[in-house]
Amino acid sequence: MTSVDDAQADMDFLIALRRDLHAHPELGFEEERTSRIVAGHLAEAGMKVHRGLGGTGVVGTLSVGNGTRAIGLRADMDALAMPETAERPYKSTVPGKMHACGHDGHTTLLLGAARQLARTRNFSGTVHFIFQPAEEGRGGAKRMVDEGLFELFPCDAVYGLHNMPGLATDEMAVVAGPQLASSDSWHVTFRGVGTHGAKPHLGKDPVTAAGYFLSSLQTIVGRVVDPLQPAVVSACSVQAGDPKALNVIPDFIEIGGTARAYTPQVRDQIEEEIGRLARGVASMFAIAAEYRFIRRIPPVVNDPDATMRALNAARAVCGEKVRTAFPPSTAGDDFAFFSQKVPGAYVWLGNGPAVEGALHHNSAYDFNDHAIPTGMTFWTRLVEQELAA
Repeated sequence: MTSVDDAQADMDFLIALRRDLHAHPELGFEEERTSRIVAGHLAEAGMKVHRGLGGTGVVGTLSVGNGTRAIGLRADMDALAMPETAERPYKSTVPGKMHACGHDGHTTLLLGAARQLARTRNFSGTVHFIFQPAEEGRGGAKRMVDEGLFELFPCDAVYGLHNMPGLATDEMAVVAGPQLASSDSWHVTFRGVGTHGAKPHLGKDPVTAAGYFLSSLQTIVGRVVDPLQPAVVSACSVQAGDPKALNVIPDFIEIGGTARAYTPQVRDQIEEEIGRLARGVASMFAIAAEYRFIRRIPPVVNDPDATMRALNAARAVCGEKVRTAFPPSTAGDDFAFFSQKVPGAYVWLGNGPAVEGALHHNSAYDFNDHAIPTGMTFWTRLVEQELAA
């Protein structure tokens, strides 16, 4: 039986580990130090450790008893390419890189649960602890899947967890259905004929065409997509001409943005409609349009059965403080590539109030160490319930 002193010592260890990871952030596919630390602790706990899947990915496997069911638990490890502005003792030591989304905390939670389960062994079956690189838009989950994650480590279900500022650290949210949107990029280039700004009639102006396109873009969500289906289409980059040459109408203008949806049907519709608008505007102004839609991350949609299992574990930890109604996020997470292959559930763990407005991807954000006991215990209970001895 674990004593109070043992539990406190373990918590002190985990907090120190989390803060060490925070101080040494690494971007996607560069998580050499982080994966080395993870692999070392897993091996020390007596697990089989596989390194190198997805480049810097780590999978620790723990099998107990004769249970035939196997589950995967996933934590992301990478940081973001942005500066840390808040002053704290464990502030990022790497200029221009910081853990601004709490992946340092996610890694710590799963390591803590792995160590605990290796000690107690109160289950029968197999757990694969999946430490994923490059969640922040660099394709780590897809690469792990493409390199044979589920062939090497077959799973009957897979689970992911993410912190959520605004929920208390003893709160969780577990909801079936869509949790995160698809995250896709699009690019449109309008090519006209450049000319003197004082003689627009001698050219074909792509800038004016772009203005029509940008104003029409919002009709996709407002007038084409079913109003009961959430979607986002945003133009986030517009580049044309030279601010030092304000008497020149440029030959071309480049526009890029993001698109978000929760169903494959709406995702397809958005791709088609952006292209239709671009071609229509180009035709109206007698110029050319080039269009690309880059599918990056599918939506995260929770499987009903896996969600119920996760909900039972969350209630065992948080009781009545588990939310079963929680709005989906328009952010994306490539956990979607895991849950496309295996029934999955993605849950939210409270991170406490957003101090001074520091939400995810904010330069003052920090994972809340008070959430460690809740998150670690959730992972432990989930395994013990899923793989009951």
